[in-house]
Amino acid sequence: MATMEDVARAADVSLSTVSHVLNGTRKVSPKTVAAVNAAMQQIGYVPNMLARALAGSSSGTIGVAISAFTNHYFSETVRAIEAACTRHGLMMLFSDTHDDPAQELKVVQNLHQRRVDGIVLAPSGDPHNRALEYLNSNKIASVLVDRMSPQPFDQVGVENTEATAQLVHHLIAAHGHRRIGFIAGAPGLSTTHERIDGYRLALQRAGIVFDPELLRSGDSNLERSGAATRELLALPPGQRPTAIVAGNNLMTIGTMHALRDAHIAVPQDVALAGFDDFDWADYFSPRLTVMAQPLEELGAMAVDLLIERIAHPERVQHVQRLSPTLRVRNSCGCP
Repeated sequence: MATMEDVARAADVSLSTVSHVLNGTRKVSPKTVAAVNAAMQQIGYVPNMLARALAGSSSGTIGVAISAFTNHYFSETVRAIEAACTRHGLMMLFSDTHDDPAQELKVVQNLHQRRVDGIVLAPSGDPHNRALEYLNSNKIASVLVDRMSPQPFDQVGVENTEATAQLVHHLIAAHGHRRIGFIAGAPGLSTTHERIDGYRLALQRAGIVFDPELLRSGDSNLERSGAATRELLALPPGQRPTAIVAGNNLMTIGTMHALRDAHIAVPQDVALAGFDDFDWADYFSPRLTVMAQPLEELGAMAVDLLIERIAHPERVQHVQRLSPTLRVRNSCGCP
């Protein structure tokens, strides 16, 4: 049975482009759409045929294990996955992991016991992740979303390093900042390490010497990011940052609140930018400059990869990176 990867090769396009054409998650040129459709006809790929076959011979249900209740980004990711399941005629069974390794393992085990056809997981940062071990040892069709792993799983995330570098570069090139603080996420997460790498890469490209005093851990939450911001503001006057980049949506909000509590005007005194967009970012004062992740594409690609893994258990694992979009608003200093 032909796969999406076969279509991508035949049409000479990326796997994500094929997903866009099939799911309508991004505008694609008519020429590319025609090439993808021609490739599908040539190799005999029928959209949704895999999903229909699964629904007819198994539970027709996909399990989703994500810590969604404490972070708007992940709740929107779950919504995007559910929308993709609906398009394919599949059901979604969701269980929250609370970003706790023990709970994560229980969730994965429970989903498996309920005989879901496969599992989408945003893994915790546990270096000895037992949930991943369980998925591997039980040969469960799985896709990792957002947080990547060196283990052999199908995975979909974003280009965190280059996207963060672009966000930091905007503060440097458009506004002349040289003292830029970075509030990093929870240790152990691939997203944390990749975004730190992007921060340092942007500094290196601009010829700015990295100052470890400007890198602080916000632990991916509101409270700790506020404390990290206060640590940056407590530096001697000549060493304080003139701009701060926060590594996720919760930390952007925590940083903004800490700056306001300290009577620091944004962006007049300190500019602010963050990773992840969210519904009310456009309603803050000032409006928040962010790097927005393509959540609809992320959800669609995760489901596409999982369907193909279920249908073709022996195929080579695929890792897909999507490109976020810089949304320039006012908190960086732009009008």
